[in-house]
Amino acid sequence: MGFADETWWSRFARPQLHSWGEPSDGPLRLIEQAAPKDDPDPKALACYGVLLRQVGQAERLWLRFVEGRPVSALTEEVLDWCSVRLQEAGVRVWALIWDNASWHVSKRVRAWIRAHNRHVKQVQQVQQGVRILPCSLPVKSPWLNPIEPQWVHGKRAIVEPARLLSAEEIADRVCAYFDCSHESHLTIPDHVA
Repeated sequence: MGFADETWWSRFARPQLHSWGEPSDGPLRLIEQAAPKDDPDPKALACYGVLLRQVGQAERLWLRFVEGRPVSALTEEVLDWCSVRLQEAGVRVWALIWDNASWHVSKRVRAWIRAHNRHVKQVQQVQQGVRILPCSLPVKSPWLNPIEPQWVHGKRAIVEPARLLSAEEIADRVCAYFDCSHESHLTIPDHVA
C-alpha cells in the first residue's frame, strides 16, 4: 500500500514550530530571510512523496524533487519509477492512495495507468510487473493521508534559523531526514504548458 502526495519545501517561509532548549540558550529565533537579487535558486522546491506500508517491513518514504511544479507528465514518471522499484522488491500489486489533485485525476494519468496495467497483465506470464490500483481520498480530506504529518515534521526538522539555504541544501536535508536517497530531480517536459 502506498500513500502519495506532493508538497513544497520553501526556502523562505518558516514552519509553525515549538521548540524546547536549554534555558541558557534562550528561545530559538527564526529570522525571516530575503532573496538576493542574483539568487538562481527557486523560492520553493516541489516534491513527490510516496509513503509505503508493506506487511513485515518498516514504513518507508520515497521522494522525487521537481524542477518546476507537479504536472501529469511528471506524475507518470514518478509512477513508473515507483513501479520499477516495487517490482525489484517483488511487489505484484500497488494499492495507491492519493488525493484528487488535477495531476492525479487527469485523463492523461488515468490513461497511463490503464495502459501500464494492460501491459503488466500481458507480460505477467513471462515476467513480473506491478499493477497499480489507484484509490482517491475524499475531496478536502488531507488528514486521511498519513503522509501529511510526515511533511509537517520534516519541515520543522530541516529549518535553518539564521541563514538562507540553497535549493540543493534543502533537498539534501529533506532526504537525510527521511533517510532516503537523493534521486535526480524531475523536469517538466518542453511540451507541457
